[in-house]
Amino acid sequence: MRRESTLEGVVDRIVYANEETGWSVLRLVVRGRGQVTAVGNLVGVQPGESLRLSGHWGRDRKYGDQFRVDTYLTVQPSTFIGIEKYLSSGLVKGIGPAMARRLVQHFGLDTLDVIEHRPERLKEVEGIGPVRSARIRDAWMEQREIKDVMIFLQSHGVSTAYAVKIYKRYGSAAIGLVRENPYRLAEEVYGIGFKLADKIARDLGIAADSQHRLAAGVLYALRRAADKGHVYALEGDLLRETAELLGVDAEAAAPAVGELVARGELARQPIAGQLSSSFSPLPLGEGPGGEGSVGDSAVFLKALETAERGVAERVRTLTAQRELPLKIDVERACQWFERREAIELGAAQRRALQRALTSKLLVLTGGPGTGKTTLVRGIVAILARKGLKVELAAPTGRAAKRLGEATGHDAMTVHRLLEYSPRQGGFSRDEEHPLDADLVVVDEASMLDVVLSFHLLKAVRQEARLILVGDVDQLPSVGPGRVLADLIESGAVDVVRLTEIFRQAGESLIVVNAHRVRDGEMPHLVTAERGDFFFIERDEPEAVLATVKHLVKDRIPGGFGFSPRDVQVLSPMQRGPLGAVSLNAELQNLVNPDGESITRGRRLLRAGDRVMQVRNNYDLEVYNGDVGYVETIDVTDQIVRVDYGDERRVEYEFSDLDELTLAYACSIHKSQGSEYTAVVIPLHTQHFVMLQRNLLYTAITRGRRLVVIVGSRRALALAVRTESSSRRSTLLVRRLRGG
Repeated sequence: MRRESTLEGVVDRIVYANEETGWSVLRLVVRGRGQVTAVGNLVGVQPGESLRLSGHWGRDRKYGDQFRVDTYLTVQPSTFIGIEKYLSSGLVKGIGPAMARRLVQHFGLDTLDVIEHRPERLKEVEGIGPVRSARIRDAWMEQREIKDVMIFLQSHGVSTAYAVKIYKRYGSAAIGLVRENPYRLAEEVYGIGFKLADKIARDLGIAADSQHRLAAGVLYALRRAADKGHVYALEGDLLRETAELLGVDAEAAAPAVGELVARGELARQPIAGQLSSSFSPLPLGEGPGGEGSVGDSAVFLKALETAERGVAERVRTLTAQRELPLKIDVERACQWFERREAIELGAAQRRALQRALTSKLLVLTGGPGTGKTTLVRGIVAILARKGLKVELAAPTGRAAKRLGEATGHDAMTVHRLLEYSPRQGGFSRDEEHPLDADLVVVDEASMLDVVLSFHLLKAVRQEARLILVGDVDQLPSVGPGRVLADLIESGAVDVVRLTEIFRQAGESLIVVNAHRVRDGEMPHLVTAERGDFFFIERDEPEAVLATVKHLVKDRIPGGFGFSPRDVQVLSPMQRGPLGAVSLNAELQNLVNPDGESITRGRRLLRAGDRVMQVRNNYDLEVYNGDVGYVETIDVTDQIVRVDYGDERRVEYEFSDLDELTLAYACSIHKSQGSEYTAVVIPLHTQHFVMLQRNLLYTAITRGRRLVVIVGSRRALALAVRTESSSRRSTLLVRRLRGG
């Protein structure tokens, strides 16, 4: 029988922390014992914190004696070193390591008492004036105010970092709200998923079949499906998935769906007849495997159902007048544009230009090198010359910048175009306040999910034209839906597909091989040190990693004159030895090994690191996929400043750093809408589940001047011949066809 013990000490350093499981390994300095190793659910604990741990001693064959933690509390330190580490850990804004040292040297063991009860004495310390004294006092009082909240949450397995987020969201009401319905955390606090909320709920004694739990399980299953790109789930599949998730009978979950529909959080649409294989149900549980039976219903998150229905309605409204009266001599306009650009348009481009000048809503699609950009430049130039007001946009900042450079016309992100207002929590541009534009052109339209498409379409005046430009063969949007592909498939809008590769583009192996991969053919594999596309064969994962590191640090900068900043590694997956997470750790130490740093859990950021925003943050006006560089790390004020270019600098509080991830490597999905000078793609059979044609095609088309694939021929061949097996569940084609 194991013996329960209590241990109290100061965290010296974090050896390992897994933010997904919460499992952590840390070194603790304990009076009378020296340094000991503690393991358990301690993610979010920071060096310098004083902890009281409850658990038992155990012995690991490899690592020796360990204290295995069941629960822990943060306590105030009572030693000079402990107080100094506590204050310099970043828990109190305005106090960094140097200031913590001066405070302890001056006040000794009374330091914390002075800050709390006699803050006016802080001015006795060099460097602290009235303003800074007030800041420290206010920060300390805030820290004291959340103490009860922190203790409560930590006792239920919530890390310090998440506890701060919860407090920021709910304030002093946090304990009462969490006790009443902990599942709201999964919906309202970024980073807290259903599983953690469910653990808290079970700890609080909430029954397995409570309505709060069943409703939360249904919503979680649907949101997880939306994360995979699906707009709806068949109700039978949804109930089976929820039942498996919660460990209850499917019948028990059924009333929760009805209740959520009644509350307006879900929408239910009966399926008339069977769904064809084009509308396969969600991969949830063991469903009917491709067919929806008569009487089954599609269940949507309400926002997604509203958006999909709205997209169909707005498309029908815009295309009610399918063509505009032709007021332009297209032939003369083409000749004018050719003279201006010193080019000769192809016959297909001329036909496409005529369609573009007369259509109300046009989809322009085609692969690299087929002239999409030239055509857009011509459309914009001709219509602008005729006095029409033109607006250009793209889903990401990088794509918008490229569009602006290519056309010589201002371009912006779709969010900026639609004037997102954090205060209002929505877009200012809509049916009542439409865009003041005669023509709206959106590039990289394959990235538009169903919600953003709805808001875009609402903001286009009924009299205006809309042109969606994108490569439908690339990966679909990160968000739910496949709007560009559905518009094309429906036949409800004009579509121009460019297929001819122009001569200059045809000299690029990047372009040639992208088209070969798209068509299911192996790319031309070149190993000589010339050209813009290379394949380096490596069969062992260790050899792939070593080669990628050599390419990024030495071979590409030395052989092509690019900076390491110009090189982007794109991995098919996030996890695994050759996934983006592992590659980032390797490349960070290789490219940016030194400099000021901050550690949060297992996340280490250094000044100079390339980072990516991983969620839309409308308050800061940074969006999922934006890439920048860490400019400074201010430990005292707990601020990280990131430079996103174009004089756009964003300040992150330490508690919000989970919105950032290293971006030396990123997943191919995350690279959508971006273009890089040089791209390195590790490709190995370890990536088996993700080796698909459209994934590889998307990766290749991200490279502007150089693409290097490193890996095995077997993995490459597998990716080329494997078409995507997953079809997103949407009803947009049916809606557009009037079904």
